[in-house]
This record gives sequence, C-alpha cells and structure tokens, in this order.
Amino acid sequence: MKKIGVLTSGGDSPGMNAAIRAVVRTAIFHELEVVGIRHGYAGLMNGDFLPMDRSSVADIIHRGGTILLSARSEEFKTLEGRKKAYQKLQDEGIEGLVVIGGDGSFRGAKKLAEEFDFPVIGVPATIDNDIPCTDYSIGFDTAMNTVIDAINKIRDTATSHERTFVVETMGRHAGFLTLMSGLAGGAESILIPEMPFDIDDVIEKLKHGYARGKLHSIILVAEGIGDDFKTNRDINESKAFAIGKIIQEKTGFETRVIILGHLQRGGSPTALDRILASRLGAKAVELLLAGEKGKMVGIIHDEVKAFDIEYALNQKKELNEDIYHLAHILSL
Repeated sequence: MKKIGVLTSGGDSPGMNAAIRAVVRTAIFHELEVVGIRHGYAGLMNGDFLPMDRSSVADIIHRGGTILLSARSEEFKTLEGRKKAYQKLQDEGIEGLVVIGGDGSFRGAKKLAEEFDFPVIGVPATIDNDIPCTDYSIGFDTAMNTVIDAINKIRDTATSHERTFVVETMGRHAGFLTLMSGLAGGAESILIPEMPFDIDDVIEKLKHGYARGKLHSIILVAEGIGDDFKTNRDINESKAFAIGKIIQEKTGFETRVIILGHLQRGGSPTALDRILASRLGAKAVELLLAGEKGKMVGIIHDEVKAFDIEYALNQKKELNEDIYHLAHILSL
C-alpha cells in the first residue's frame, strides 16, 4: 500500500481534526502518501481531493469542526453513486480509506468495503456516542462538557429568578449525552429515549423539591424522547417546549425552555477527545497497513480494539441503567 485517503462525514464533532492529524502523520511515518477528501462522500464522488503532508495538519489538534469539511449525500446511498466514488479512488491511486464519522458514515464505509472489496476503516466520531463496540466516540466528552457548562450558567439565573428550566440536548434517538451530562450537572430530572417516564412523576418531584425549599429545578430532555409521548401540542412543537408548558400549567412554577442545539457540536476538543482521536486515527492507519478492510476502531476499557463494521452496525449500544438510577437517587 502506497497511498490512502481520509474523509470526515455526517455531523461534525470536536476532535475530528485531531483524528485527521493522527491519520496523516501516522501514514507519513510509515512512508504512505495521504489524500484528504473534502466534503465527505459527496466530495469523494466529485474527486474533491487534497494532497496532505505534515504541515497540512499543523495547529489543528485544538480546533473544533473538520478542516476537510463534511456533507451528507443522497447520491452516495445509490449503487451508481458508490460506483462513481470507487472509480475516483481508482483514478487517484488511493488503495485504502479512513472514514471518520458516525452511524451513517459507517454504513457508507461498509458498502464500499463489501461491494468493491476495498479496504476501509471507520473511526467513530459523533457527540451522540451511539456507535457500538466503543466505550466513547470522538466528540462525546467535549459535547458533554459543553452541556455541563450551559447547565452551570442556566442554574445561576434559575436560582436568581426561582425558575424551572427545561433544557433540550442533542443525541438523535440515544440518551447517552443527556444522561451523563445530567449526572455530572446535577439535573433534577433526566428524560431519555431509553427509559420510560411519566410527566406527572416529574411534576410531583418538582413540587416536593420546592416544598422543601429548592429555589430552582433543571430538567434535561433528550431530543429523541419517545414518540409515544402524548400531548395536545402542535405537531411541529419541540417536545421540550411541550413539557415546559405542561409543567407550568400543572404547577404554576415559572418555567423556561432552552434548546442547546448545534452549540453542542462546536468548540475546542477536550484533552480526552484529543487523546482518543489520536489513538483511534493512528490505529486505523495501522489496520490498513496490516491488510484489514471493513473494520472500525474503538476504545474498550482504555484499550484500542478493531471490530468488523458489519458486526458493529448489527449491535445496539446499551445505556447503563445503573447510572440512570444513580442520577435519580442523587437528585432527590
């Protein structure tokens, strides 16, 4: 193997640049040429290639986002689109590919590996932390710290005005980010897709808190909480806003809703995310050199491991319910 490519795909996450840096510098150490592919799979189909050297990745380890940019591509989901992408790889002489991204990115990587017998290694990078076969994905720790920082600031004004705040976090259909942020941030209630909840129980907990002298409450809500959550809300209304309305109507407590949104994807990555990205990016290159294909790298009990992407995509990452129950106990 003489030349590899690297791309970032899907939603950006802090630490992607650190992973790119690790891929490029590890490859160069092993005397490989490296091509950066801009705009993800869309850029791959369009031949948006950028030769990379050590200086290409200088001073990026601390930067959020991705210097290779990212995009979603409907065309790549078709066989014709993937044939076009594969031909671009062939034309450029790229013999292996590192894909940095989340679930959708891994599915694209799996297709390339299967349909064209092409060496592809996936590096998990998503603030949702919903990729199986890794304890943590790149960007999760930074996003969690962003949420905690927001909670700390919200708590100041919540106390000053004796208000209840409903705070919505990202995570798609997974509650990992919400749960861990809620535990670390001391949220009074944590509502996540994996665990059923009764809004009346949340309200009773609020009332008990205020009865014993609490000046404020913070309720953390994952954006993907159950579709079976029934309200008379407008179908276009955020579930967090619906919950906020119900709380105010049933308690009379002044309630505010904050949706953190894409704020959680930005910012300089934490030390943990930089270290994780560096380790996983380097391992991805080593796997390509070893002749592996259709694999992903992950961190399990602080050890970097490789798994078949197909196996990983067929698993469901389970949330630790003990942490959920601990968060409930500590919030009482």
